[in-house]
Amino acid sequence: MLQLPSHFYAMIDTAGAHEPVALAQILLTAGARIVQLRIKDAGSRDLLAAARTIGRLCRNHQAMLIVNDRADIAKLADAAGVHVGQDDLPLAEARRIVGPEKLVGVSTHTLDQACAAEQGGADYIGFGAIYTGGLKQVRNAQGLDRLRQVRAAVKLPIVAIGGITEATVPEVLSAGADAAAIITDVVYAPDISAKVRSILAARPRREFSA
Repeated sequence: MLQLPSHFYAMIDTAGAHEPVALAQILLTAGARIVQLRIKDAGSRDLLAAARTIGRLCRNHQAMLIVNDRADIAKLADAAGVHVGQDDLPLAEARRIVGPEKLVGVSTHTLDQACAAEQGGADYIGFGAIYTGGLKQVRNAQGLDRLRQVRAAVKLPIVAIGGITEATVPEVLSAGADAAAIITDVVYAPDISAKVRSILAARPRREFSA
């Protein structure tokens, strides 16, 4: 079973208008040990160049690089794996491209999707959106109770995503997530390095029974 290297799943995203390699350097130097390259508007040539450079940075920091959507880029850049959504390349096809030795993560939004991803051979799942708001301005979030239901149903590592901030990381971890993916609260932080270090210091809150 995959063990995620950190409870902070860093995202290299165009939000905040940061240059991807520079942002990756900041995240990794601050302690991030798993990063996802998520640049949806980049051409294939530029995306591959960024992935290869960031991949080298990750190896220098003993960190994992996951490429969003593009299994071909993940394989060519020798990334640790690829992450696909429900409307992207199917899990089986992504696995065929990257091979059995690489990771394949799958975004899920329901209990059924989470179970299907596990049965289909995913290495980990993303689940969300946990909260309203966030980068996609989600109005109907899944919430912590549904996260708990997914945690009870699957054994795979769960990366929670959607509206999560530094302040809510502890309760997300307590509800069963192995890691929290955060975009907005990190890329718009006045001091990204300090924000990452603070998130990495977060600990789960104790869950109380009624």
